[in-house]
Amino acid sequence: MIVNEDTSVDTAHEVGRGPRTVICLPGWFGSSTGWGPGFLDALDTERFRYEFMDYRGYGERRGSGGPYTIDQIAADVLELADDLGVQTFSLVGHSMGGSAIQRVLALAPDRVEAIVGINPVPASGTPFDEDGRQLFESAAADDTARETIVDLTTGNRLSAWWIDRIVRHSRGHSDEEAFAAYLSAWADTDHAADVPVDRVPALAVVGEHDPAVTEEGVRQTWARLHPSSTVVVVRNAGHYPMYETPVRLATILEEFLETHSVAAGKD
Repeated sequence: MIVNEDTSVDTAHEVGRGPRTVICLPGWFGSSTGWGPGFLDALDTERFRYEFMDYRGYGERRGSGGPYTIDQIAADVLELADDLGVQTFSLVGHSMGGSAIQRVLALAPDRVEAIVGINPVPASGTPFDEDGRQLFESAAADDTARETIVDLTTGNRLSAWWIDRIVRHSRGHSDEEAFAAYLSAWADTDHAADVPVDRVPALAVVGEHDPAVTEEGVRQTWARLHPSSTVVVVRNAGHYPMYETPVRLATILEEFLETHSVAAGKD
């Protein structure tokens, strides 16, 4: 594992002051501030402290340089937890972040209380056909490709204005170099063999209209590494339930953390 020290900027956006720390990792198009106001407003800030982290090259860490890898993300999560002064924490990962939180679990299993994958990509990587790979690779430089990807992964059912909003956030909150490199990080990195099987309580949330990360796919990947995990399909959502169904997502997330977190009985 190759990591670089980078402590010059804030790495996370904090929401809440509760006793239980939850570190949240965004998807490829996201950032620490790219979770939607409706979702943040629905979170219980008295019972939980949410730390929404930026990857290198994203958000407040634009211009930081790499490495832009799953290993580096995991190392940065552990550094953030140390900076916060917390020994144990829960993890939430959207899309690409679903792979990264499992890498954190592999590196520091005794520190992770519970994990939640929101439309999580597999720890084993994501295969593409030739046309799909070309589309995703072109998205670094081409906003039309980004729009196509967002439209596709939300079931071709949402407004052009909203899709453009997601793309504009992505463009404005990520370095093109980092965005391009993270495609390989989440699509080509296979670290599934290192993930401890059924080590912690696990939840996977899947939007019913997401054709890329489906319930069947999650049961074949995520659930094989976490056989005791719960898989919840969210109705009326695609790949971005934090925007599409924010209150429902927050409810599912916090009901799970309240029940399954190691810290749940320590108030």
